Amino acid sequence: MATKIRLMRMGKIRTPFYRIVVTDSRKARNGLSIEEIGRYVPGQEPSIIEVNSERALYWLGVGAQASEAVEAILKVTGDWQKFKGLPGTEGTLRVAAPKPHKSVAYEAAVKSAMDEPKEGATTLKKKAQEKLAAKANPVSEVAPVVEASEPEAVEAVEAVEAVETVVETPAAEASAAEAPAEAAAE
Repeated sequence: MATKIRLMRMGKIRTPFYRIVVTDSRKARNGLSIEEIGRYVPGQEPSIIEVNSERALYWLGVGAQASEAVEAILKVTGDWQKFKGLPGTEGTLRVAAPKPHKSVAYEAAVKSAMDEPKEGATTLKKKAQEKLAAKANPVSEVAPVVEASEPEAVEAVEAVEAVETVVETPAAEASAAEAPAEAAAE
């Protein structure tokens, strides 16, 4: 029986991962395999490559042929160099940094939350912010805005300014007249 060491595709449509399997060369790619000797996940950085070196060397020793992809993977792990007796048996496999344990990450998050000021730590909803701003800054009476074309808008603004000057003038004169009368009464 002619055996091959090749990849068996698994996973979703756009997120594949592969099993490194030993199988009969006449079987389909994802058909029945003799033995699974590793796995390869190319979708992560760095790619995850796990190979049972002892079993890979055994199957290569008994005559199993590695596919091009599996040969490249075995060169990265250093198993191909061991089999052929070449230098560089340590391989060039990159390993991802170990992730911190969940409890360590939780404790760090709690500590950083304790360091934050308690005032203003939460945000209000948009409507609540608007109500709070309205209470803090009461708005004085504003003249209604009239939507009109340019010349009409200019005339409306001039009319409002004229009314304001007329209203301010008598009030100023009345207050000026009251001040000397109060001074004379005392």
